Amino acid sequence: MCGINGYLGFEDKEHARSVVEQMNAAIAHRGPDDEGIWQDDRAALGHQRLSILDLSQAGHQPMASDDGRYRIVYNGEIYNFKALKKRLGPYPYRSETDTEVILAAYKTWGKECVKEFNGMFAFAIWDRRGGSLFAARDRVGIKPFYYWLNGSELLFSSEIRALLQSGRVPKKVNRAALHDFLQYQTVHAPDTMIQNVRMLLPGHTFLYQNGSVEIEKYWNPADYLHNGSANSSPDSYADAKQRVRKLLHESVERRLIADVPVGAFLSGGIDSSAIVGLMSEVTPGNVNTFSVTFQESGFDESHYARQVADRFGTDHTEIKLTPEDFLELLPDALRSMDHPSGDGPNTYVVSKVTREAGVTVALSGLGGDELFAGYPIFHQSLKLQDYRWISSIPHSVRSAVAALLSMKGDSPSTVKIASLISRKSFEINHSYPLSRQVYAPSEISKILLSDGASMNPGRVQQVAEQLAPMFESGSLISRISAAEIQTYMQNTLLRDTDQMSMASGLEVRVPFLDHLLVEELLSMGDALKRPVTPKKLLTDSLGSLLPSEIVNRKKMGFDFPWEHWLKNELKSSVEKNMEALGQQECISAGEVDTIRLRFFAGKPGATWPKIWLLFVLQEWIQTNGIEL
Repeated sequence: MCGINGYLGFEDKEHARSVVEQMNAAIAHRGPDDEGIWQDDRAALGHQRLSILDLSQAGHQPMASDDGRYRIVYNGEIYNFKALKKRLGPYPYRSETDTEVILAAYKTWGKECVKEFNGMFAFAIWDRRGGSLFAARDRVGIKPFYYWLNGSELLFSSEIRALLQSGRVPKKVNRAALHDFLQYQTVHAPDTMIQNVRMLLPGHTFLYQNGSVEIEKYWNPADYLHNGSANSSPDSYADAKQRVRKLLHESVERRLIADVPVGAFLSGGIDSSAIVGLMSEVTPGNVNTFSVTFQESGFDESHYARQVADRFGTDHTEIKLTPEDFLELLPDALRSMDHPSGDGPNTYVVSKVTREAGVTVALSGLGGDELFAGYPIFHQSLKLQDYRWISSIPHSVRSAVAALLSMKGDSPSTVKIASLISRKSFEINHSYPLSRQVYAPSEISKILLSDGASMNPGRVQQVAEQLAPMFESGSLISRISAAEIQTYMQNTLLRDTDQMSMASGLEVRVPFLDHLLVEELLSMGDALKRPVTPKKLLTDSLGSLLPSEIVNRKKMGFDFPWEHWLKNELKSSVEKNMEALGQQECISAGEVDTIRLRFFAGKPGATWPKIWLLFVLQEWIQTNGIEL
């Protein structure tokens, strides 16, 4: 796992090197083991290395192909690189890295090479002879790739902060993205919070040549919702369990490949416990596990984590977190937030302590909820199918009922119900975009004063529209899975995991997101995945691997007691940031102050995520010197 940078289309070669040096310095935390810069007359490439495979200098980047034609900067892991080596045949390898296998694959297969890779990756290959840059991002979006194009001038990086530190990219907010951020606690790719900075979508390739860019899609999760063949779609529940068990076991085994210590995050929930259990089956010696514990009993899952650790004999570390500890860590966590988000510090804390314990790679249970219907949205969507008859009621009547609901209550659930029944139908394209919104559009219009309050449909609505007409009602669970993967998971969970773990130089691997497992599960019918009990297909596939207490426990989620902290230990910081945010020219100071007062008064609908989003937005603006 590393950090990559690049600058093309420059006029001054010496200045170009200086730019890349500044970009490398901005993301040195991603790769503390080695630094590299290479350039010719048309391209300058930079790299910060976190050594995972072949720790020698043979793994130094930017790396050249055997004939010197290509230069690569690469961030990620290709887990099947040894198998690809055998398929590719003779090549004068000078290292034992997967980086060199990417070069050999690109020389042999060209842009089609990405379809052969099993892993998480973002890389860029400069062709010295052809004068072109080929880049790609992994299928599900585990590794980021940001870029800025101004005429023929191109900058790219693993993080936005490197682009901002280049001195070339204006530090101006993308006002049109503010609406997306307030509604969904993130900005969905390809947009970002910075004007003219884009994020390459997952499963896409990027070709830059002669000042122009061509972007192509090579993988789409929606393709697997209706293309399942007789060979890929299980005939029975027993067959489904067997295939899930096999694919997940193989995925975990692949992700243990490393020349450095490997551990795992363990919350005591089904997903992380499953990963730890499978690791114990294939790992010689004890697995290193890490969990966060709280003083507040309502948030503490340590007894579940200890139970799993004892069952599998792991070397378990508990990270005991007090409000004082968190207050001490919060400034660093906020500074590590490359892109503002409603989440993140959770991962920062556990990653920091895990890295300090000497572990360089950690496996995570991220993705289990999306694939095995673990979120409330799955249950809610299934219930909505039973109430589709409401759509037959005249729209004018439903709108009147919605108006009455809005007048009688302002809780988040009431607002969402009112919005739902006033929509044309209960189909996914109308219901799904409401599921994860923090602020309703009507609330956002009061906060944003300028054209930043753009009400464009946004990425979430686009994903829902694309999924709506494609499948019969029997594939609702798979459609929700595909929607969650392309929205919340990619743009919040994976982005936060990358930036917060790499802030401490920790590589996080996600076995549930092996594309072979994702494709298999998306191709299965709802009958096989219906969550009669929590993640039934997953727990049934694992058999007796997990204790029944873990399988049947109530889901808590990996979260901190934010509401308590924001109203107490963090109150002065909240008030300071809210006041500063209200002074921004496109923000309504009066509305921000109203939100703050309602939250501290405990009013209905004044939830902590609403306060946290505004707090984080101002913190990010101030830290990075962003102009609104």
